[in-house]
Amino acid sequence: MTQATVKGSCLCGSVQYEVTGEPKRFYHCHCQRCRKATGTGHASIILITPQTSITWIRGEELLARYKVPEAERFFNCFCQQCGGPMPRVVPELDGVLIPAGSLDTPAPLLPGARIFWNSRVQWSCSDGLAAFAEYPPG
Repeated sequence: MTQATVKGSCLCGSVQYEVTGEPKRFYHCHCQRCRKATGTGHASIILITPQTSITWIRGEELLARYKVPEAERFFNCFCQQCGGPMPRVVPELDGVLIPAGSLDTPAPLLPGARIFWNSRVQWSCSDGLAAFAEYPPG
């Protein structure tokens, strides 16, 4: 069993966390719920087990949760002050799902797959886009 410790925070820094456990997988999820929850083409999510591996360093009282009513277990967790996505404990997986973008330390593993690819929106993750260090000129 390989143990790892990661730390992260929300956009405003009011919520901070630490997770120490076994990194299981890192996926880019293209399902509609993940797209809606993030406002992007996919969610980048790391699973670390067990579910007790998370410690809230500060701001736990600022966390809010929204569960999709018709979903069996999909919900998102976020900071009430800035709306930044935060980790969520999922008992069914005995783990913590961490939005990779909330990490302040390096990810303990690299993405292993894109999931729900058939739900992908046409404009998401296309090849051939120009890349810029900052903003494009003009």
